[in-house]
Amino acid sequence: MCWVDFLLSSEKHVFGPLWCALLDSGQSNPTFYLQKGGQAYVLRKKPHGPLLPRAHKVDREYRVQKALFSAGFPVPEPLLYCSDVSIIGTEFYVMQHVQGRIFRDLSLPEVGPAERSALYIAMIETLALLHSFDLQSLGLQGYGRGPGYCRRQVSTWKKQYDAAAHTDIPAMNKLAEWLGDNLPPDDNEEILIHGDFRIDNIIFHPTEARVLAVLDWELSTAGHPLADLAYATLFYFWPTSMKDLSQGSVLGFKDTIESPSFEELVSIYCRCRGISTTLSNFNFFLALSYFKMAAIAQGVYARYLIGNASAENSHEFAKIVKPLAERGLELSKRSSFSSTHHSISGEFFHQSRKGQEILLKVKQFMKQHIYPAEKEIINYYAGHGNTEEKWKKPPLLERLKEMAKAEGLWNLFLPDISGLSQLDYALIAEETGKCFFAPEVFNCHAPDTGNMEVLHMYGTEEQKKEWLEPLLEGKISSCFCMTEPDVASSDATNMQCSIEREGNSYVINGKKWWSSGAGNPNCKVAIVMGKTKTSSASRYEQHSMIIVPMDTPGLKLIRPLSVFGYLDEIHGGHFEIHFNDVRVPVSNIILGEGRGFEIAQGRLGPGRIHHCMRSLGAAETALQIMCQRAAQRETFGKKLYHHEVVAHWIAECRLSIEQARLLTLKTASKIDTLGNRKARKEVAMTKVVVPRAVLKVIDCAIQVCGGAGVSQDFPLASMFAYIRTLRLADGPDEVHLSAIARWELLDQSKKLTAKI
Repeated sequence: MCWVDFLLSSEKHVFGPLWCALLDSGQSNPTFYLQKGGQAYVLRKKPHGPLLPRAHKVDREYRVQKALFSAGFPVPEPLLYCSDVSIIGTEFYVMQHVQGRIFRDLSLPEVGPAERSALYIAMIETLALLHSFDLQSLGLQGYGRGPGYCRRQVSTWKKQYDAAAHTDIPAMNKLAEWLGDNLPPDDNEEILIHGDFRIDNIIFHPTEARVLAVLDWELSTAGHPLADLAYATLFYFWPTSMKDLSQGSVLGFKDTIESPSFEELVSIYCRCRGISTTLSNFNFFLALSYFKMAAIAQGVYARYLIGNASAENSHEFAKIVKPLAERGLELSKRSSFSSTHHSISGEFFHQSRKGQEILLKVKQFMKQHIYPAEKEIINYYAGHGNTEEKWKKPPLLERLKEMAKAEGLWNLFLPDISGLSQLDYALIAEETGKCFFAPEVFNCHAPDTGNMEVLHMYGTEEQKKEWLEPLLEGKISSCFCMTEPDVASSDATNMQCSIEREGNSYVINGKKWWSSGAGNPNCKVAIVMGKTKTSSASRYEQHSMIIVPMDTPGLKLIRPLSVFGYLDEIHGGHFEIHFNDVRVPVSNIILGEGRGFEIAQGRLGPGRIHHCMRSLGAAETALQIMCQRAAQRETFGKKLYHHEVVAHWIAECRLSIEQARLLTLKTASKIDTLGNRKARKEVAMTKVVVPRAVLKVIDCAIQVCGGAGVSQDFPLASMFAYIRTLRLADGPDEVHLSAIARWELLDQSKKLTAKI
């Protein structure tokens, strides 16, 4: 490496000793990590020994990276290229080292579902950006070989496979023949493509879902962009039988990749490029990707046999060639593609396999344990209505919670713990919403869910250990203190409760009400939002959130507030709480002073639609009651459902539920794929639409049931009271409507010539 040392010193003026180490990545071209003068570099070279024709073109890697780096595309900065093979035995080039994250396992087991979605979306957006470049503007005229890319690819990989084959594999020959006979009619695309674009060839930011650099440009050329898209998404169609075979290889991944879905990635890619989501001949490109992957695997094994393979596990590649070819043949016969065979609400939303399994288990648990317990739970609260015992939990409820925990049906709302997406949880939450106490059985009830999200996302390690862990275990409960009795709380900046720093403490003074859950004897902690003194001019940077243990001196429960006459004992009631010189340690502040609204938006992201998800379950229960009553009772000589008005109510209610569910699922899906912030408009729409729709269903059910509908003999009256509060509790409809209008006008202004 002495000549490399000399080149870096003379061309880049970097001095000092050179340190070098072989990296374990790069099945094709050996890759080395260099360190010199406090700077880090990466060297890529051709392998030694006999090579396959037209392979290992490091000069092309250097040329395309130099052009893309100049255009602002995320690649490592190329520094120098050397064609003199006498220096280190082969051609090579040197680039800047980029510090970040590389995920070798395509299922990204190191991160949670939400971050995994964000990383894959960043990957697919980067691919769309690459395909938007014009070769001429990049200075890459003549980089490809003209029209006929697909034909050349089939020919090239067939030749490379034949040159490397150690045994006859009929599936490879059949697949090559099919590809040659089914070339796309538009085989004249000349767009810059990567040729090996997948997530383990990408360096991500250390903490953000942002692409810092795309690596390994050896196979880049001018060709058809769908070849890259198919190759980047081929793992969605990975045969289960190959999971064990590919472990330990570059093709390995430990788990299925269910979020984001294949459909979501394709939709994002097409939107970024401004093209139709109807992808012609995609079966050809997927089949080509598997053929190419099989040929590459055969080539790696061939290099192992002659002793010039780069990776230690190169001997493993021989056993995956045949399964890859067989999968390619199977995909060649498909006309449509989906990453899952099970869909809900039509073709737009797809629940993961794990989500389907958990939903089935929840349905079975509800049927076997929760519905049979309803009568006893109701009788407990009816019998203790005038005593303090009403605030305690029935022993049966506690037993149900232990049973759910034992079956793994616990904390399903939190993706990083449950492994479920928001879309998965939406359907599960709807199921639990069919019974008023079911969410608590699964530790998925408000306000604990929102408070756990806050502590999970923003709490310190000490705060998590003291409060989050017992909440997740169900050992304690909590309340959230935000709304105030003396101001219009629909504008949260009005709040007057003060949080003032005094030495090593914060002192809290003020009044809060509608603090749900505070009456539960097991409620041990409150998260309080109040105003902190700050010089910030922004109205939204003057408030903070702080943890307050319920036994802190000066904290006093004043009274329970009724909702249409209901005290809502099972949920711990809704209390007015006064804080008089309540003193807590400085370490109890969450995230920092002035960060209250930032936390609130994070808390009210997925949490904002949890109520809506559960409400849809209540609507289904109400519709069921309505239909049963309409079939049982007669008026004026015929069943109620034979009266056209009742029949129309039933039909309208079904329409309302389906429409509301679709919007809720769209919102959940958008949170999964694009994050809370980009789903703000859909969240607001959901919070307006769903309570309105559910209230309509409950009201129709009450009307069909007559006087019984507003009595304790049916759950409809209490359901109506609960759902009606949602039009206030999660922000009044009017605030959401104003926000929706504002965002809609912003969206429309991008399309209109008239100024808005």
